[in-house]
Amino acid sequence: MARRIKKVAIIGSGIMGSGIACHFANIGVEVLLLDIVPRELNDKEKAKGLTLEDKVVRNRLVNDALTASLKSKPSPIYNKKFADRITTGNLEDDLHKVKDVDWIMEVVVERLDIKQSVFEKVEKYRTPGTIISTNTSGIPIKFMNEGRSEDFRKHFAVTHFFNPPRYLKLFEVVPGPDCKQEVTDFLMDYGSKFLGKTSVLAKDTPAFIGNRIGIFGIQSLFHQVKELELTVEEVDKLTGPVIGRPKSATFRTVDVVGLDTLVHVANGIYENCPNDEAHDLFKLPGFINTMMENKWLGNKTKQGFYKKTTNTEGKREILALDLDTMEYRPSKKAKFATLELTKTIDKPIDRFKVLVGGKDKAGEFYRKNFAAMFAYVQNRIPEISDELYRIDDAMKAGFGWENGPFEIWDAVGIEKGIELMKAEGKEPAAWVTEMLAKGEKSFYTVKNGATYYYDVPAKAQVKKPGQDSFIILDNIRKTTEVFKNSGVVIEDLGDGILNCEFQSKMNTIGGDVLAGINKAIDLAEKDFQGLVVGNQAANFSVGANIGMIFMMAVEQEYDELNMAIKYFQDTMMRMRYSAIPTIAAPHGMALGGGCEISLHADKVVAAAETYIGLVEFGVGVIPGGGGSKEMALRAQDLFHTGDVQLNVLQEHFLTIGMAKVATSAYEAYDLNLLQKGKDVVVVNKDRQIAEAKKHAVLLAEAGYTQPVKRKDVLVLGKQALGMFLVGTDSMEASKYISEHDQKIANKLAYVMAGGDLSEPTKVTEQYLLDLEREAFLSLTTERKTLERIQHMLKTGKPLRN
Repeated sequence: MARRIKKVAIIGSGIMGSGIACHFANIGVEVLLLDIVPRELNDKEKAKGLTLEDKVVRNRLVNDALTASLKSKPSPIYNKKFADRITTGNLEDDLHKVKDVDWIMEVVVERLDIKQSVFEKVEKYRTPGTIISTNTSGIPIKFMNEGRSEDFRKHFAVTHFFNPPRYLKLFEVVPGPDCKQEVTDFLMDYGSKFLGKTSVLAKDTPAFIGNRIGIFGIQSLFHQVKELELTVEEVDKLTGPVIGRPKSATFRTVDVVGLDTLVHVANGIYENCPNDEAHDLFKLPGFINTMMENKWLGNKTKQGFYKKTTNTEGKREILALDLDTMEYRPSKKAKFATLELTKTIDKPIDRFKVLVGGKDKAGEFYRKNFAAMFAYVQNRIPEISDELYRIDDAMKAGFGWENGPFEIWDAVGIEKGIELMKAEGKEPAAWVTEMLAKGEKSFYTVKNGATYYYDVPAKAQVKKPGQDSFIILDNIRKTTEVFKNSGVVIEDLGDGILNCEFQSKMNTIGGDVLAGINKAIDLAEKDFQGLVVGNQAANFSVGANIGMIFMMAVEQEYDELNMAIKYFQDTMMRMRYSAIPTIAAPHGMALGGGCEISLHADKVVAAAETYIGLVEFGVGVIPGGGGSKEMALRAQDLFHTGDVQLNVLQEHFLTIGMAKVATSAYEAYDLNLLQKGKDVVVVNKDRQIAEAKKHAVLLAEAGYTQPVKRKDVLVLGKQALGMFLVGTDSMEASKYISEHDQKIANKLAYVMAGGDLSEPTKVTEQYLLDLEREAFLSLTTERKTLERIQHMLKTGKPLRN
């Protein structure tokens, strides 16, 4: 029988519980969020004359926790409206309601006695067959199973989310000893397909996979930092984006997570893994103990390895902790010669060979660090996992690593990795030696577009499971490439569908990318039946190449700039009016031109984590690749009668004028950047290209017909223009916007009103595109605009005049 999750109960509304509740609400599931009843009134309740029997008091803890979670940044919820899917209650009045849910999840404090008490109460009301799980990060399942019924044990597992649940992809599933296989299989599939996670099957060992390896890595650094006489800034420089890790790197990450949280997990491993060969490494170094005593726990106590202060001149300053003196000092920029050698290497996976060969302190650091990591992970098989890929998946999904430890070892070379280990007095595991003796030279291989891994028990390369629902562009690019230039690669996805993958820096859109899109449409119209525009980089596209625009404007090459903008517009119109269906697959940042590509596709298959918007105002121009035209068109498609027309147009005007960026794909519906009933959202980004391909096939097979160009776009002329100009005058007079901001807004107003026509008139899209292009070009002659573009090029941030 198919198991469906329509309603879940989350018991425990702390940071994790509320975050998990929000993420279930994100995917459309009804949530019952429960917590304990307060034992005493607070001052506000006393002042109102409330008693402990009042419902508002009894639900205070859960409501306050959920409210705090919803206010936190980044937001745990895709759209504020989704919070209505969460019902709150307390364990005394509402626990009986768990009889009606499909999944009960316990997320209370990490104390066995409290968890056992919760399970005992839950069993009184739980319907047999209902899944029950715990979000523990390390309490053994056998202890939590004690005293529970057979049906409870058969449906009980650990489902370990990482914080924050919306953003971190790791979902560790640890089945209990009596858990039914179908329950384990269901949880693994549900985590991937519905929750959008990387589901990792783990064994019931201390800290499971992610935290066991992750905490080892951090503890290893804690012990190396003094040995190599490195500062906290230097370690963060060496362990951040240069090796494919988050910008917060190591010490900033600890500050964000909380030193006490890390110490709790490290102590748990130290106490519960006495036979671990790196046991002593989990013992906390002196400076950590001092920080714990001083309550320097990170962001939650406003100081940790870093501290934000205001200096004597009133400027904000970041101080760093000196681990020798245990005093704060101004943070210093870290620089290493070895890192300079990697600046021309785009992908972190290609940098590791260079990094371990470094002749300076950085090279020594990497050799020691990777030697320790390789030695440790090899010995965790089969202790924490029988399959090495699960360790890599856990580190990538839970800690934001671009490459897992075995992938890094492959990049360095297995024999080179062994050489590094031996230099540090460590030996390869027997299975690694045996693998090399069999002639296997890597942990991973790619065959026919699929990833294979070395399976230790089978002693052979085995296809990694779960890939059938994915298309991994890295795996297929070499064998399915049909065209390539400096900005794009066009791949054959099969079933008559092409994919146009951007490969420029930050996936910016310049002439080569536009040429690639046109080539892809040419090829698809001739020999294929559909086109996906998508990639699997960190971001879909951050927009047009503003460096090129800046150079043309500075050189006053306005004819060339006019042609470049027209080329962009014409390419967008080809996306809209080609003979084959076009699907855009935005994810991450889809800004400016990246947004315009999505606006002009036949259909958008967006990742839930898509931050999309027309942000051109930040560099002193209006959207010039069809974005201004398209928002005017989308507004008129919503027109009804009377004043509503002006209100709708104004909303779309403000979306551009305020450079609004949706904080999720679902929020993009509210801005009409995505359209309900047409565009779709995929929660698991790994499935996005495959899903986009499916929609391209469906459109093609349904008998896709090339659309007829629009000649019926209703513009309101002077009626709308007058309203906009009065508004911008008022904003400028009140000092809410600068004179230059007003000039940009007035140009946009002219485009979206359709000019100063005396009455509402139906026009063509090309009419609006011409107005848009003229407005864009005129703004590039402004000194203030050039200053803004130059500032953006230097800092990556918009400048407000």
